[in-house]
Amino acid sequence: MSERPLVLVADDDPGVRYTLRELLETLGAEVAEAADGEEALRRFEARPPALLVTDLRMPGMDGLALLRRVRERSPAARVVVVTAHGSERQAVEAMKAGAFDYFRKPFETEELLAVARRALEAARLAAENERLAAELALSRTMVFASPAMTRLAGLVARVAPRDVNVLITGESGTGKERVAEAIVRASRRAAAPLVRFNCAALTPELAEAELFGHARGAFTGAVRARPGLFGEADGGTLLLDEVGELAPSSQGKLLRVLQDGEVRPVGEERARRVDVRVLAATHRDLAAEVARGAFRQDLYYRLKVVELRVPPLRERPEDVPLLARHFLARYAARFGVPSPPPSEGLLARLAAWTWPGNVRELENAVESLVALSRDGELDPSLLPGGPVGAARPPLGLRERVEAYERGLLVEALRAARGNQSEAARALGLPRVTLHDKLRRLGLAADGEGEG
Repeated sequence: MSERPLVLVADDDPGVRYTLRELLETLGAEVAEAADGEEALRRFEARPPALLVTDLRMPGMDGLALLRRVRERSPAARVVVVTAHGSERQAVEAMKAGAFDYFRKPFETEELLAVARRALEAARLAAENERLAAELALSRTMVFASPAMTRLAGLVARVAPRDVNVLITGESGTGKERVAEAIVRASRRAAAPLVRFNCAALTPELAEAELFGHARGAFTGAVRARPGLFGEADGGTLLLDEVGELAPSSQGKLLRVLQDGEVRPVGEERARRVDVRVLAATHRDLAAEVARGAFRQDLYYRLKVVELRVPPLRERPEDVPLLARHFLARYAARFGVPSPPPSEGLLARLAAWTWPGNVRELENAVESLVALSRDGELDPSLLPGGPVGAARPPLGLRERVEAYERGLLVEALRAARGNQSEAARALGLPRVTLHDKLRRLGLAADGEGEG
């Protein structure tokens, strides 16, 4: 069953609120009420509705002020205003301020319902577009078909357009950074900067200077002022990777930025405002870290307005064959060799392994298979759990270079139909150099044409 759209009605007259509730519920909407602008704003911030219907004349914060405050917080919010008969000038002012539409009081039932239907349909279409955009964004950064990842895509679709902090949790190698990228792509900050910071990479002192900026001469080596990563991300998004590694002193300063929206660079007296959405990622159990006193509880709750858990690969075995084919094609192209078709036996071996290193381990294993393939044949014995008994470590620089070189040589020989002289000319190499390379890389074979 689809979720009922929420409509918030703001009016100081209980009778009008009752009438609006009765009418709007006939459209299948859930209706919440507020007796004045301040209460309506609190309710809007606690749970943004699909539609806000507000009277213009209310004590305290009137409808026009409420409209402007709501639009500041949520530029896409749909607000319909109710005007008294004869106050068309106010209605025009409300439309200029971003109102979706208006109707007059005393209102005609059909007029009210027509306006509300259009607003709710616009909200539904916008939500559907946001969902599809977020699912597309996640599919562009991750390969999946499993129910677990499809559910995660749905959650990304919900949270991406809403400007809240998100805590992304999951084991190492699951793709937490890819989820963060999908959130940014589907957010209203997609065109603004995405700045990344690894919280485990620097000492506490350097981490604070990197995050919050510093004045010239604030410490040894600070030969010029820097705005810091919060300054660089102003208007955009800051991804705090491995946030569980952040030092206690830095945790307190980060909390103040999240609470106040202000950054004070190291060595400066004055703070300045920043507009930054924070995404945080960690493989640690932050709740357990809070319990043992290693992570601030108040910061934990500030970061996890929404928490998204990326499932490990063993919980989504349906994704293993898709990922394997994806990585086979990627590394075959990178090493300049034909993409080897995986056998059913190879895919079964891949699916049977638990992949403690998750997607990263699978990628490394497939990269090794392609790099060490001969004539398009993959060697399953190199896989985790095979005769070697363990997963191969990630390829080093020398192995990667040799794999790429091997691929170029194989392609040149294939194009020359095994003629080494012709292949050497195509590669711009002396034939003897080509022969030495083939021998060194284990590609020399009997019967190759000499030309």
